[in-house]
Amino acid sequence: MEPLFTAEQLADIHAYHLPYYIRAAVDPFALLALMVLQLRFLVHPLYRAATAATAGLERRLGFLRTAPVSRAFFRAMERLWGEPGWGAAVLFALATDLFIKLVYTPVDVWFTYTLEHRHGLSNYTPGAYAWDLLKGHLVAAICVAALVIGVYGLARRVRHWWLVLGVPVALMMLGSSVLDPYRDLLYFDQKPLPAGPLRTRMTAMMEQASIPFADVMVEETSVASRRVQAYFAGQGPTRTIVLNDVILKELSAEEVLAAVAHEAGHVHEPKWPGRIASSFVLLALLFTIDRLLRVSAARGWFGTTRFADIRTLPLLWLLFSCVSLLGNPVAGAFSREGEREADRYALRLTGDVESFRRMLVKAARVNKMDPEPPRWVVLKGMSHPPIGERLAALPPP
Repeated sequence: MEPLFTAEQLADIHAYHLPYYIRAAVDPFALLALMVLQLRFLVHPLYRAATAATAGLERRLGFLRTAPVSRAFFRAMERLWGEPGWGAAVLFALATDLFIKLVYTPVDVWFTYTLEHRHGLSNYTPGAYAWDLLKGHLVAAICVAALVIGVYGLARRVRHWWLVLGVPVALMMLGSSVLDPYRDLLYFDQKPLPAGPLRTRMTAMMEQASIPFADVMVEETSVASRRVQAYFAGQGPTRTIVLNDVILKELSAEEVLAAVAHEAGHVHEPKWPGRIASSFVLLALLFTIDRLLRVSAARGWFGTTRFADIRTLPLLWLLFSCVSLLGNPVAGAFSREGEREADRYALRLTGDVESFRRMLVKAARVNKMDPEPPRWVVLKGMSHPPIGERLAALPPP
């Protein structure tokens, strides 16, 4: 078999991945240090600024509280929050989140735009990149505001709020994947795969795999990226096979079918153990948050004057980061094993080892995958086994 990469390609791949490996080593410590800095020095000034800004908005826009349409919104927000003051809380939360984003934005832009262009993996224009970055930040801001109102507002009104919130949120997590086919529409256009031999063979393969699906969509990601991609989105009546337009250009029909067969393996994964475990982890995390909020109120941390004071939010950001840092290696190990099983499933489904091998090789070349990343990078939480390992595990053709 020919080498996976030429010496020139391998040098380019190592040059591309080296900054990511350096960031992977430094980033957890930098982020934790940044959050500790925020807790130590910025909670009071950001809270005062949020309170002052809210008072200024109240003077200028206070009439909206009694306007026929907007007054219903204000009443609902005060009911959710439990008392007046939700505006200052939301502004404080957005300010703490914005501080982290402003520090990281130059680094993120260099990695996701400059480095990607330098190594030929991005098709983004500056304007399109900035627009997608802005959309991402706006969605994140909405999520932060909803988190603040939901967690802190409920905590102020219900004693066992962590249980009241945890159970329905866990149930929502179980069903949230139904919305997966629609999330990427925020960034990329999709259109149905035209009728033809590929669609016919894919439909037959899904019938053989006993996987019902709603449609096969082509996602036009080439406006932003040159990477190949295929995945299943949604569940039940919304389950959709999504192929990006790059994979249709770079891979043959047999290789596309091999990629879809791999993704079909994930559909048949036993999901309930992981979902149940995630639900218990969520409840444990919310209970821990409840304890932190009570200790903060009792000791007056960060100037808090009552239970569920919004000034404790940076402490919760720090908690989330620590949980993520500790949980990523475990989640990555389970994910890599799932990928190995999906490879085995694809080979059983298609019986075409050679097409599967070519699919992996072409995907590795187009996506510039490092065939042998440092072991600590893998153990830190890589979601897929290294491509060299996946190829070595294939049976001989």
